[in-house]
Amino acid sequence: MPALCATQIVSWGIVYYAFPVLNPQITAATGWPTGATTAAFSLALVISALAGIRVGRILDRRGPRTVMTIGSVLGMVSLLIVAAASNLLVFFAGWALAGLAMASTFYQPAFAALTRWWAPDHVRALTIVTLAGGLASTVFAPLTAALADHLSWRHTYLVLAAILATVTIPTHALALRAHWPDAPTTPAHSGAGAAEVRRSRPFLLLATAFTLSSFAMYAVVVALVPLLLERGYTTSQAAWALGIGGAGQTLGRTLYAALARRTTATARTTILIALGALTTAAFATAPGPYALLIAVSIVAGMVRGNLTLLQATAITDRWGAIHYGRLSGLLAAPATTATALAPFAGAALATPLGGYPHLFGVLALVSGLAALIALGTAHAHAYGR
Repeated sequence: MPALCATQIVSWGIVYYAFPVLNPQITAATGWPTGATTAAFSLALVISALAGIRVGRILDRRGPRTVMTIGSVLGMVSLLIVAAASNLLVFFAGWALAGLAMASTFYQPAFAALTRWWAPDHVRALTIVTLAGGLASTVFAPLTAALADHLSWRHTYLVLAAILATVTIPTHALALRAHWPDAPTTPAHSGAGAAEVRRSRPFLLLATAFTLSSFAMYAVVVALVPLLLERGYTTSQAAWALGIGGAGQTLGRTLYAALARRTTATARTTILIALGALTTAAFATAPGPYALLIAVSIVAGMVRGNLTLLQATAITDRWGAIHYGRLSGLLAAPATTATALAPFAGAALATPLGGYPHLFGVLALVSGLAALIALGTAHAHAYGR
């Protein structure tokens, strides 16, 4: 577990969180449009979602060692390509390769490893690793900024690629050598195969609920600063309101195990998504005071932190761990794609909707619909559909 904690911090911090820090410097130095460079990054997320389906099947059969080691190598190579890109085509190619690295090194393969190795105490293991992963932006956003103060964006990516290779390649190759056990089974979960589950109504409803919730949640994250600026707050105040949500995520993840013990899978899914809708509605309707907006941001962060663990445990809670990798990849693919598209869609909708408060109102309705769909999975399970 310590190895995965370390590699999640480094992988997320370098392959994901360094980009928003460096993107202004990239566009200023190259003259490439911000929309184009951001589209390249979003392409990586979409490829990660699609590749995650295949990666999940490999994880079920062979375990995480080879997958995550190769993923670390791909991550290093992708950053070298990005750093050397002389035009947008090469830049896009580098990020496309980074998408494969994300699918092979981020939470999904780590969750598959922990779910199999730490069963039945996997919730505690997942909580610890996601708490560590939450430090990725805390560590690497300022580190990336410090490097960029003294180096060009290209040389910064070269340094980060070297750190990624030094930490994650040997760690994944050497620390993930434990025997890959057979998936645990229980009478409640032993009847359904992966093909049957993925075609079932409960699975389709759950995937739809997570997709709508993810779209709304990440559109809110990106649009929060413009919302507060539109309401007259300073850039610093808006940044603090956004940043404090990260602390809320960490706090929320420490509470998930207690929530899991006291609720059914459907109940906590519905509750958490509904809370996301309520916090989004609060942002839409409450212009202040500032202290109230900070409090709402903390609660919204707590919800996001819990939703990460909710999605990590959704398969085992309902269908067991036999086909965890494959099913979790299928469940995550549309949600990850929605996450990639949310920033563009939110920005595009804000103006025709009449401003960011109205956008947040629409996003609250989307989350509310997701909560109703999540509630419907209980009915589908009850009738065996």
